[in-house]
Amino acid sequence: MGKTIFHRIYTFYRNGFQNMQLGKKLWMIVLIKLFILFAVIKLLFFPDILHERFQSDRQRSNYILNQLTQGE
Repeated sequence: MGKTIFHRIYTFYRNGFQNMQLGKKLWMIVLIKLFILFAVIKLLFFPDILHERFQSDRQRSNYILNQLTQGE
């Protein structure tokens, strides 16, 4: 009874992941897919426009400030 709820939850999941066999492979597939979604696709479809258009951090920050305060 001395264990906190967080410790019991942690040990529950730790024991469950240690005893997995197929689940470890499935989690690896999920992690690879997440890597592809967030890393590779970001590089391909979301270029760093601010670094392409402006030379300094001051110019970038002024542009963002103007965009946020224009209010359409």
